[in-house]
Amino acid sequence: MNTISAQELKRRGIAAVDEVIDKGDVHVIRNNQLQYVVLSEARYQELMADAQEVYLARVRTALEDVKAGRVEKFASAEELLKALDADEPA
Repeated sequence: MNTISAQELKRRGIAAVDEVIDKGDVHVIRNNQLQYVVLSEARYQELMADAQEVYLARVRTALEDVKAGRVEKFASAEELLKALDADEPA
């Protein structure tokens, strides 16, 4: 894991990130805890594309469930919540 301290980032500026970003995402440590992650633009776009793919896959699956009749309809949100509570393991 690439890490730099917030103090180092404050002292050296973005140059501190530039030196390690080629090795992967950079975690910024503040008050001895991981607080932030700096990503390259390419990595950010990759994550956004992956998230979009997952979202579309979930929508496709939901639509297939509707077409196949694998859905339940509830008259109210209260009924839905009761059904969800009943499905939870004790």
